[in-house]
Amino acid sequence: MNELTSHPWFFCGIGGSGMLPLAQILKAKGADVAGSDRSRDQGRTPEKFAWLDSLGFRLFPQDGSGIVSADQVLVASAAVEDTVPEMVRAKDLGCARMSRAQLLATLFNAAPTGIAVGGTSGKSTVTGMIGWIMDQAGRDPTVMNGAVMKNYATADAPFASARVGQGDAFVSEVDESDGSIALYRPKVAVLLNVTLDHKSMDELRQLFSDFLRATSIGVVNLDDPEVAALAPEYTPWLGYALNHPEAEISVVEGSIVQTPFAIQATVIDRRDASRHPLTLKVPGRHNLSNSLAAITAACAAGVAVADAVAALHSYAGLARRFDVVGTNPSGITVIDDFGHNPDKVAATLATLKAHPGRVIAFFQPHGYGPLRQMGTELAQTFADLLGPDDLTILCDPVYYGGTVDRSEGSKRIVELIAQSGGKAEYVPDRADCAQRIIALARPSDRIVIMGARDDTLTAFARDLLAALP
Repeated sequence: MNELTSHPWFFCGIGGSGMLPLAQILKAKGADVAGSDRSRDQGRTPEKFAWLDSLGFRLFPQDGSGIVSADQVLVASAAVEDTVPEMVRAKDLGCARMSRAQLLATLFNAAPTGIAVGGTSGKSTVTGMIGWIMDQAGRDPTVMNGAVMKNYATADAPFASARVGQGDAFVSEVDESDGSIALYRPKVAVLLNVTLDHKSMDELRQLFSDFLRATSIGVVNLDDPEVAALAPEYTPWLGYALNHPEAEISVVEGSIVQTPFAIQATVIDRRDASRHPLTLKVPGRHNLSNSLAAITAACAAGVAVADAVAALHSYAGLARRFDVVGTNPSGITVIDDFGHNPDKVAATLATLKAHPGRVIAFFQPHGYGPLRQMGTELAQTFADLLGPDDLTILCDPVYYGGTVDRSEGSKRIVELIAQSGGKAEYVPDRADCAQRIIALARPSDRIVIMGARDDTLTAFARDLLAALP
């Protein structure tokens, strides 16, 4: 790692979900790390940046003042525009630049046992589950996640989206949205699902097929027909599924028991017919499927199935993944959730609708571009999965500046939901949405706050719970 610690680093957008854990890993390895973030300049999530400051990260305004030497390597996502002051200053000084994905792939590919988790939905949860299994199995893994892992979050480390270990295993989610998934050379490659998100289905099939062919052993979800069709012909692989007879790791038929905030089942390893009772503290069939993915991946990396199942009993979940903020004295529950594409939204809504009670779904789209790409499918998801008593409320999409086309927004999605038979309201300003929800809420409602790329949604959910009647 000397080549990574012999020069200073500067992260543009250091507080982002993909940047923060990378900065943590580099700093833990001894690198000099500084950064800037537009959210810090705008006064959003000040507690996150105060924490980073307390850890010794040098933080600067996003005005280029932190770029002072040609020796610095600038880390910026592909979405950062060339007009951002750090980009301009780095170019003037001749600083080397790495994308977030290039840096992650460099760290990941250096590990003897790289476990990469790919797919359209569920990556962060499965990464957290595998990391916890490997930890409990004594493998001392490094874990790179896009979400805060509750098993590692403490008062002193409230934003624990990374774990830095000394073992041979490096567990990471890998991103298909920018094509960077092709950079990784995993020993174990996990493919969870292939559904519409940032790219066309044809592009996704090619990316994920190449991903599986680049690994030593694949772990594939046989419940997903797209994934099953991509299972590589010449690469060894293990299958998992809730409902597929050929899956090596599955569940005993009839053993699934769901409660509003947990799920139980008996895991079966069909290779030796052994059975292992499992209780998860996170709800929903999608999380049961996620747990099978994690168990199978850990098994491919040398952990016994029994040990993997035992570890998951104490898996605490992730922040903003069906994260129950609380229930007020009237019995109204507020849930904070990362759902932002059709598959993620569907999983959350299906988990809620598996139990009685009205659902009020607040949705903040994570950008105008994504809304154009998958708005029709999102609208259909809300219309199909919510009932006549439920309601969807949309505010305007996240917008932090830049040149993005804002001609099509949330109002169109609300119209599409109505056309498909659902109930939805468009309230442009988020603060007004809160007041509307407070006015509508009644005892025993479940209110889910959904959206991505905006850490302030968690504070919004907490404030909403406190203000409910």
